[in-house]
Amino acid sequence: MNLVIPLQAVAEAGVHRVGGKAFSLGILASRGIRVPRTLCVTTEAYDLYARSTGLLERISLELNRKDFSDMRWEELWDASLRIRSMFLNTAMPSTLVKKLMQPIEEFFGDARVAVRSSAPGEDSSEASFAGLHESYLNVAGIYPILDHIRLVWASLWSDAALLYRRELGLDVHHSSMAVTLQELVDSERSGVFFGRNPADPSQAVIEAVYGLNQGLVDGAVEPDRWIIHRSDGSIISHDAAVREGRMVPGPAGVVRAPLPPDLISVPPLDEGEVRRIVEMGMRVEGLFGAPQDMEWTMSGPDLYVLQARPVTAGGSGQADDRAWYRSLSRSYDNLTRLWARIEDELVPEMVSVAKRLDDHGLRDLDDGALAREIESRVELCALWERTYREHFIPFAQGMRLFGRFYNDTVRPQDPYEFMDLLRSDDLISIRRNRGIEDLAAVVRKDPSLAGALARGDLSRHPGFQQRVRSFLDEFGDLPCSTPGCAREGRVLYDVVLRHASRHDAGSQQSGRTTEYLEEYYLLFFPDEQQPFARELLRLARASYRLRDDDNIYLDRIKVHLKAALDEARKRLGPRADRVGDDDIPRALRDPSIISPVQPEAECVHAQAGFAVRMRQLVGQPAGSGIATGTARVVSSRQELSAFSPGEVMVCDAIDPTMTFMVPLAAAIVERRGGMLIHGAIIAREYGIPCVTGVPHAVELIRTGDVLTVDGYLGIVTIGEGTLQEATAGAQGHGGGCLGGTEAL
Repeated sequence: MNLVIPLQAVAEAGVHRVGGKAFSLGILASRGIRVPRTLCVTTEAYDLYARSTGLLERISLELNRKDFSDMRWEELWDASLRIRSMFLNTAMPSTLVKKLMQPIEEFFGDARVAVRSSAPGEDSSEASFAGLHESYLNVAGIYPILDHIRLVWASLWSDAALLYRRELGLDVHHSSMAVTLQELVDSERSGVFFGRNPADPSQAVIEAVYGLNQGLVDGAVEPDRWIIHRSDGSIISHDAAVREGRMVPGPAGVVRAPLPPDLISVPPLDEGEVRRIVEMGMRVEGLFGAPQDMEWTMSGPDLYVLQARPVTAGGSGQADDRAWYRSLSRSYDNLTRLWARIEDELVPEMVSVAKRLDDHGLRDLDDGALAREIESRVELCALWERTYREHFIPFAQGMRLFGRFYNDTVRPQDPYEFMDLLRSDDLISIRRNRGIEDLAAVVRKDPSLAGALARGDLSRHPGFQQRVRSFLDEFGDLPCSTPGCAREGRVLYDVVLRHASRHDAGSQQSGRTTEYLEEYYLLFFPDEQQPFARELLRLARASYRLRDDDNIYLDRIKVHLKAALDEARKRLGPRADRVGDDDIPRALRDPSIISPVQPEAECVHAQAGFAVRMRQLVGQPAGSGIATGTARVVSSRQELSAFSPGEVMVCDAIDPTMTFMVPLAAAIVERRGGMLIHGAIIAREYGIPCVTGVPHAVELIRTGDVLTVDGYLGIVTIGEGTLQEATAGAQGHGGGCLGGTEAL
């Protein structure tokens, strides 16, 4: 059976072998519509590769770490990143290479090609999920082409595809991927034709840019937009873009280039060309019997159809966050603009808002004014939480963009090696922890300070007292974890004492320095590509830093809402226990207001003396290393105050307001998953083993359990006996993954 077939043979091969994209192109070509010269690599090539290399089993293990419905966006990306790394580091068998090389070389020669996905069912009338899988432009040479075929295969398991896993019927052992290879057209203008405007079914839409279509697809180039009457093809409106750049072929792949000055004021299409594209789009619609999302390009007078798929909503239609999730994927240019706005506008404004609230005296307000102040702060927090979701979370994708770029170029065995290149001592959490350690070091040298801190009286130690004031001026007090701890500095005093009890203080990180890793990374790029490689690294480092810092800025606003609520509860006295937070302003205005407060759910334990208990839990590897220690389950800030040095912190999620305790931990276990969450970032900074994404971690693990945390494999083992026995048992720990139960 041929693994590579020409376009004229795809109809006979069937959509199950060539995928929706190639099948549609074959129909278009057979009806005389101009398409680029195309070959199709069939699904059998993917199947041969995935089965003969053992990838199917490895992918299956990866996707079964956790119930898929419980995975957050960070975990989806982590899973797809690890699977992509498997493809990057798993060579094609020589027999497969031989079967692909000859027909591809004979057909294309030295021509540059586009390597595009063509998954079966991807572009059917029932499920059109544009953009879930990868396409690569301007690939030349047989070995680069084969390499990019692997990358397209890997995109079958992209985070976007995983998001729509149910609708796509994505199953490890029954899913496959075909690939189309198209000769790259010398594109002068490119765009898309939407046969039906989602806002008005009587209209069609054309978007067009100069250069290659990649600029429009990834948002790097703003398109001109025309609204068209479907009935007669006449133009209703034209929205001109701010024309600044275009995507063109580079030494490898595509690059953004400035638009020539003589084109800046000229739309990519004139009226005659708009009408010509409309006519082509309606012709394609007639062939397939439904409005089409048609990608096109023009080279001189020639109009090419690159691909066509039905215009459908896709998916189940249920309300969820998937559209928001997919909007997180941003281009380098988009992220650069977002970075400027965050650094120049949003962060300074957050700092200003927090400072303004600092200066607001709550005790001087009467009850009515305090109620109004609480309502104002509720609105303020809601505003900044929306801003965080709309701007700060998308900017975290700078790390994601760099990680993929790094892995595709460097091909490391560890898919998270790039994270070590992003490490920074400039994180607010790290600088705050360093300040705590500096204070703790003074206490170690002067034992009398320990007693003074325990009493909360530093009057006999003015020098140290001044150092504490300087810390508080820069970072504020640490978050209050117990009622009645509002007096300035008391939480800090307690934390400094805990850090002072550690005599192995200091960062546990070791190995290659960030400078060494940067030099190594840059070795992979010729001189002309190094400026972009450096700029992308700089963007990723800013994304890494702000991923942690942004929550601290947000918390500095939210803490003022808590302070106002605390002040109100003091005034309400015993009534406060019968009033929920939402009703506190009303209760301040009306003494008769009482709202039902739901009691906290209690954990019910087995009473019969015997229960089945998990002995090994699987999550996501997020911080390398192996450590054994006693578990401390931290399900609230109140429980954080009981954490002791050398324990394993087990929690739902570590937020930046809790990270001052991380240096004390032997390891970290979190229910929330992903390499981009705060606990994973800080754990890597300190070289602490970390496993995230452990389902029901705070319910399945109990304080006092002896845990062995394997940050390489993402496994947490609940041990028996003493810590010394568990530690001895952990020696020589291998890579197995065994389940188990325990009689209690």
